[in-house]
Amino acid sequence: MTHADRFKVDVPEGQCGAWRVERFIVANGDIKALYYALHGRPVLPGTYTRLIRDGGHDPMMSDTPSEIRDHLEALILFNEPWVKRILINGLGLGVVLKMALKQSHVEHIDVVEIEPEILQLVSPSYSDSRIAFHLADAYTIEWPKTSRWDVAWHDIWPSICTDNLDGIARLHRKYGRRVLIQQSWMRDWLKAKRRREQRWY
Repeated sequence: MTHADRFKVDVPEGQCGAWRVERFIVANGDIKALYYALHGRPVLPGTYTRLIRDGGHDPMMSDTPSEIRDHLEALILFNEPWVKRILINGLGLGVVLKMALKQSHVEHIDVVEIEPEILQLVSPSYSDSRIAFHLADAYTIEWPKTSRWDVAWHDIWPSICTDNLDGIARLHRKYGRRVLIQQSWMRDWLKAKRRREQRWY
């Protein structure tokens, strides 16, 4: 079984407010497969799940193999046996949460999500006593002074864009003294992309 198979989600289809969870099929020769490939996100034929907002052109998150690969760094961090407490900023479909839950040594997971509709749609699929869900803004949530984590994973951005780097830096500063190791979705790739752009211009 591949990582892509292990971390596909079981969140049921549904809609809450402007947000919806839906299945979609990518077939051989499908125009969707061509679209994803042209955007550097090739998708093998299969059935997948996505989280999308009404009026949006692209999903906030999906469980396609390319998106799961984007988060394998989180899996590597979570896999360390000394990791007991994890912070996840951004629930999405729960792919990263599922990665954390697969680790038997993990004792507690705090998940921060700013959208109440996403919490309502997705959180019931993850009924593990180790999880604490928080409806809050990752940038402004106030934690007890004693709150500490071994690993934090930040993923609150809807697209891959160098504009995200300022927000990433803010989160890393906010949690720098509370977390042993923290990382953000696509951070290293975006930093390399910004350096390339600066050299180009």
